[in-house]
Amino acid sequence: MVNLLTILTGVVCLLLMLVVLIQNPKGGGIDSTFGGGQANQMLGASRSTDVIEKVTWGLAVALFALCILTALAVGSVGDGANLGTGL
Repeated sequence: MVNLLTILTGVVCLLLMLVVLIQNPKGGGIDSTFGGGQANQMLGASRSTDVIEKVTWGLAVALFALCILTALAVGSVGDGANLGTGL
């Protein structure tokens, strides 16, 4: 269980890094990164930044939740392992 959560956390981290790097700090975002006109036709000029921002927030929330779940899973595994040692 802990291994699965760790792998999912790593995947979410990589996706979050990719999404953050796609964003342009000056507001151009996906429009300027992927060729301007084609991205505008595909997503619309104003909607592309909204989509990337929503994906960023979703991945950030997922990362936060996965970190808490992993900490709880590691804590529950660690509690059972130290019962016989007197710690």
